[in-house]
Amino acid sequence: MTETLPTRGQLERQLSQSIQAFYRKQLGHQPSKVTCQLFGEKLAVIMEDSLTNAEQMLAEEGKEDLAEEVRSNLNDAIRPQLKDLIKGILAVDVVDILSDATLATGRVGIIAILEATPQVRNPESIPKNKSKNCQ
Repeated sequence: MTETLPTRGQLERQLSQSIQAFYRKQLGHQPSKVTCQLFGEKLAVIMEDSLTNAEQMLAEEGKEDLAEEVRSNLNDAIRPQLKDLIKGILAVDVVDILSDATLATGRVGIIAILEATPQVRNPESIPKNKSKNCQ
């Protein structure tokens, strides 16, 4: 049965491609690069060139606060669909999604907190959660 499971790399690639297509369809803008990395029960997503034309225009006109508000509202609006997309690929529930954008660089970072570590063909390839307190 484990032979039919995808590898961690296959899941990360599928997530990257699906998230890129999702943003193109939902926001009319495709990020130039989407990188996904699984860490046990967490998924990190970094998107390059992810700002829509409207956000870019607002930022260029000196309306950074409004551009950030637009991005925040967009993130809130697409969060349920993004959760469903991730759940559909990883076959685990998404407990929470945290996201933020940086107007100056056009990057968006997303962290998805998963209910469980996704099953993969080579489970040792997903680093276990070894969180330590910051000092």
